Amino acid sequence: MYAPVHHRTAVVDGLEVFYREAGDPGAPAVVLLHGFPTSSHMFRHLIPALADRYHVVAPDHIGFGQSAMPGLQDFPYTFEALTHVTSGLLRHLDVDRFAMYVQDYGAPIGWRLAVESPDRVTAIVTQNGNAYDEGFVRPFWDGVFAYASAPGPETEAPLRAALTPEVTRWQYVNGVADPSLVSPDNWVHDQALLDRPGNDEIQLKLFRDYPTNVGLYPRVHQYFRDSGVPLLAVWGANDEIFGPDGARAFRRDLPEAEIQLVDSGHFALESHFGTITEHIRDFLARVLT
Repeated sequence: MYAPVHHRTAVVDGLEVFYREAGDPGAPAVVLLHGFPTSSHMFRHLIPALADRYHVVAPDHIGFGQSAMPGLQDFPYTFEALTHVTSGLLRHLDVDRFAMYVQDYGAPIGWRLAVESPDRVTAIVTQNGNAYDEGFVRPFWDGVFAYASAPGPETEAPLRAALTPEVTRWQYVNGVADPSLVSPDNWVHDQALLDRPGNDEIQLKLFRDYPTNVGLYPRVHQYFRDSGVPLLAVWGANDEIFGPDGARAFRRDLPEAEIQLVDSGHFALESHFGTITEHIRDFLARVLT
């Protein structure tokens, strides 16, 4: 049965936060947290596919998608700040307990939510959302860490290249056996938002802040061990940003973690929507009791 998807905006700390919402608000909540350089647009098919059983909420982070994009002088653009806004939105919606699907940037936001309030998180689905050093694929990340440690024209140039149409498209099709399964609307949509005046500086600021996510990993691992939270890592095995070793590493701290590798890349949901959705629905049906 088709579940209608609502496109809404809430004001959190004076900022407009756009979110997609579907399903019965009384049903178990599932929060979908997107990555770079996309938005809740990446969940346009998944939301109705889950909303028959769950209350699904998918926000756009500040500076992404249809949410507010204040200048650097008006918002700090750290992962801590993005988490604070996400937490505020969930409070606004009275979402007290929730499962979460995290991908790319959505992962460090989700990890912060979990570390801050471990009892709120009922289950985790991570799709190429990293929490371990083993997940970083070199040399992709070398430029990010070099820029973060020594910002300047020389280290900034490779990161600006990551904001170009060629690299945006690469993130979607690299590692995908049949790229014709991936709609070009994805990278055209994302690039249009990246190209907004001032958005480049926002993305560079988040690149500089990325090492704070790595610094959080020991607390995240402790959270996994202490909570035993049910976790499904469904991962594009050919991702050259966050490799499959990052998926396997979850079993170090969560021995019962379920690992599913699919023959795809960073945005595996685009080419393997049916397979990933089946894994998610089966997992959530078993763990959300």
